[in-house]
Amino acid sequence: MKTVASRDNAAYKAMLAASEDVRGRGPLPVPLHLRNAPTPLMKKLGYGRSYEYPHDHPDALVGQQYLPDALAGRRYYEPTDRGHERAIGERLRQWRPRPGDKPRR
Repeated sequence: MKTVASRDNAAYKAMLAASEDVRGRGPLPVPLHLRNAPTPLMKKLGYGRSYEYPHDHPDALVGQQYLPDALAGRRYYEPTDRGHERAIGERLRQWRPRPGDKPRR
């Protein structure tokens, strides 16, 4: 009898794609709003400015970009419609902005 595991390699493929971006683009700058600002100079340079703490917002969702600008909009993990990934995919579809959506702020 043949058994089918309810899993896929989507997470593995995401890891490979992210690794390829690192190899191809090298280290990229962290967005300023995500940088820690422990000194007055760093604050003056904009480190940490406009950061929105997700847990202070409804559903803990904000429309901020967390990837470097060169990777803006890049998606690595794309779940399949098989097994538990189906539920993960539905949840991601609800969270991800749709064309024409206003940023969650």
